[in-house]
Amino acid sequence: MSVSLTKINGDQSLPRAATRVLMGVALVGAGVAHMTVARDEFQAQVPEFVPLSKDATVLLSGVAEIGLGTALIIPGERKRTVGLATAGFFTAIFPGNVAQWYHQRDGFGLDTDQKRAVRLVFQPVLIAGVLWATRDRRS
Repeated sequence: MSVSLTKINGDQSLPRAATRVLMGVALVGAGVAHMTVARDEFQAQVPEFVPLSKDATVLLSGVAEIGLGTALIIPGERKRTVGLATAGFFTAIFPGNVAQWYHQRDGFGLDTDQKRAVRLVFQPVLIAGVLWATRDRRS
């Protein structure tokens, strides 16, 4: 049995699989940080309209990130569904990034309006990246 450098996990290319796993690892790390060392920092991103407390929101989003990240890391037939769910999560948390910019809340070194605005540009990149990384070569 030989291993192809262009294909891994069935019909998924190595670059897509590597991106998917790296995004999964990053999500698991962020989820753990939500519950531990960066718990206060993440609260700066919770918009005022969220009906839960900022702490509960941060904890629940951390659980979601750990679950989605783990699902991205583990290869399987449902990787496209996991990609869509993760893209949906990235879309759902975007208002938090906007709120951090709008209310000029510092967090994670985002201590200027310019830095917070630049971050907003990268959310669509994450969404596109996870959708690309969870697609098979055929689709």
